[in-house]
Amino acid sequence: MNRARPDLDWMELSRFDLNLLIVFDAVMRERSVTRAADRLNLSQPAMSHALKRLRALMNDQLFVRTPSGMEPTPRAQQFAAPVRRALDELSVALEPDRFNPATAERSFRLSVNNYAAVVLAAPIALACAREAPGVHLSLSPSGALNIPEALDRGELDLAIVAGQPLLLRFASQRLLQDDFVAVLREDHPAAAAALTAEALAGLPRLNITSSGEDVGFVDAALAERGLVQRVGLEAPYLSAGPLLAGSDMVAVLGQPFAVAFRQSFAVAIRALPFKTPKVGVNMVWHRRFDDQSAHRWLRETIARVAAQVIARTPAAAA
Repeated sequence: MNRARPDLDWMELSRFDLNLLIVFDAVMRERSVTRAADRLNLSQPAMSHALKRLRALMNDQLFVRTPSGMEPTPRAQQFAAPVRRALDELSVALEPDRFNPATAERSFRLSVNNYAAVVLAAPIALACAREAPGVHLSLSPSGALNIPEALDRGELDLAIVAGQPLLLRFASQRLLQDDFVAVLREDHPAAAAALTAEALAGLPRLNITSSGEDVGFVDAALAERGLVQRVGLEAPYLSAGPLLAGSDMVAVLGQPFAVAFRQSFAVAIRALPFKTPKVGVNMVWHRRFDDQSAHRWLRETIARVAAQVIARTPAAAA
């Protein structure tokens, strides 16, 4: 007969109270006792006392002070995901069945890639502010984040990324799917007519280093025609607009992003002279939030905004 593990013994579990788990989760997220106390609206002595009790119960330091903050021990890292899941599930269970955005007061943490930051972030923020004035959005760039880990730990409510989730515990919804196009300065001679493969190959290409998009199809399509294009420069998204507007270079971008560039810079958009894959942007979340009414409202709002962005995006000039 299998015996229950000692760490699952009910007598052991009864020694914990919910406040201790909330304190642990706050310190794990903030990596600072002071910031965790502010987050929970607790005094510093109360926070330190709770952490001392938790350390005694766990028989582990849990967090070690370092120059970069409170570093979790291996035991704390092992403990973190189950605690976060338990608190999330409890939050879902206690939340009202219906979410009223007009009166709700809560926050959501979102991560966006460069493409979504330019094309979607502003309309999403404006829509949420209009419909739910008490809802606070915190948007962060996805480039340096481990998205699955952040979603698991509850550090993110939702991520907008280029790829599909590969793990069954995550759900996703396609937000944008559009063509790649060529972007070059508005008065460039090559922009005066339809862009041919020969004309494209004759232009130095600006490769966008921070997009995460694979534009290798351009070289493959040109190679089929016996053509080669020189890469003139590699640069991040933030510098691409001024570079394109002031040079002879051409960039291959997703069409909604190209349209956003055209609103701020003197650039032209031209269809590519060959078939391209689609630009895909997906909304990804942890399945434990599937039925949470507040989370569902956020997803529906983002999906509606993305559909409106696509509807307003004009076709590329031939």
